[in-house]
Amino acid sequence: MTPRAAPLRRGSRRRANGAALLSAMLTVALVATFAAAALWQQWRSIEVETAERARVQAAWVLVGGLDWARLVLREDGRTGGQDHLGEPWAVPLQEARLSSFLAADRNAGADTSGEVLDAFLSGQIVDLQSLMNVSNLIDDSGKISSDDLHGFARLFETLGLPQAQLDTLAENLRLAADASAASKASPLAPLLPQRVEQLAWLGLSENTISVLKPYITILPYRTPVNLNTASAEVIYATVLQLSMADAQRLVAARERSPFRGIEEARLAVGAEASAFAAGQVNVSVGSRFFEIRSRLRLDKLVTEEHAVVLRDGLDVRVLQRWRTAPTPVTDEHQTGAPPVGR
Repeated sequence: MTPRAAPLRRGSRRRANGAALLSAMLTVALVATFAAAALWQQWRSIEVETAERARVQAAWVLVGGLDWARLVLREDGRTGGQDHLGEPWAVPLQEARLSSFLAADRNAGADTSGEVLDAFLSGQIVDLQSLMNVSNLIDDSGKISSDDLHGFARLFETLGLPQAQLDTLAENLRLAADASAASKASPLAPLLPQRVEQLAWLGLSENTISVLKPYITILPYRTPVNLNTASAEVIYATVLQLSMADAQRLVAARERSPFRGIEEARLAVGAEASAFAAGQVNVSVGSRFFEIRSRLRLDKLVTEEHAVVLRDGLDVRVLQRWRTAPTPVTDEHQTGAPPVGR
C-alpha cells in the first residue's frame, strides 16, 4: 500500500457517511411531510363533518321554530277578529337556551348534551301588512295606480328620499309585472323582485333600500295596511287625507285599545268619512301575511331564517323561505334581542 492510499480511503468514507446522513435527513423530512399531510387531511375531514352536522342540526331546529310560529298564528286565527300588537304572536321570543324548551316538554326526554346546551333560539313574527306593499303600485289592469303612487311619494318625502327613484321604481315594476304576465313582453324587462333587497333590480340605490326597509314589503298581490300594527309613517303615507299628526294620534289611540273596525279608527282622529270609506282596499284592522324570523346561535355560529306565510283561515302556509349563511358570533348576537328590521 502506498502512503497516498490511506488518505483517499478516509476521504471516501467521509463522503459515504455524508451521503448516508443526507439520505437519512431526506427520509425524515419526507416522512414528516407525509405525516403532516395526513394529519391535515384528517383535521379537514373532521371540520367538514362538524360543519355539515351543525348545518343539519340548525336546519332541523329552525324548521321546528317555523312550525311553532305557524301554530301560534293558527291558534290566533281561531279567535278571528282584528290583529294587533297586544296578541301573543306579536311578542318577540328573546334568546333562550334550547334545552329549556326540551325540559318544558314532559313527553320528551330532554337532551342535556353539550351541543344542546350551546344552542340558543330567538325570533319574532312580523305583520307584513303593517308595511306598505310595493305590489300596490300596480293595479289590477297592469297600470300604475295613481293613488298608491301618491302614497309612496308621501313616504319618500317623509324619509327624505329622491322622488325620481320612485318614478323609476314604478315604471320598472310595471314592466316587470307585464313581463311576468305576457310572453310577448320585451326580453329587456327587469325581473320581478320577491324581496325588498331585490328592489335594486328596479333601479333603487342601496341607500334608498336601507332607508325604506322598515316601511315596505313585497307581497304577491295588493293588500291593505293594518291600522292596528302600522307605524305612523306608513299610516300617513297610506291614508292620503290624514296628516302626520293625525297618524301619530291614531297610533297613540290604538295603544290604549286596539281598533275593532275602521270606523273606530276614523272616530279616534276625527277624520272625515271619506278618509276611511267602506270598501277601500288601502286599510284594514286584520292581517293575513306575516314574516317569521328565527335565529339560532349554535356553538360559535349564528344562522338566521326568514319565512313569509299566508294565513287563510286556519291554514298557515309558507310562501317564501330563505336562510342566511352561518356567521361568527358577535357581541350583538349575544345581547338576546330578536332580529329587527327588514
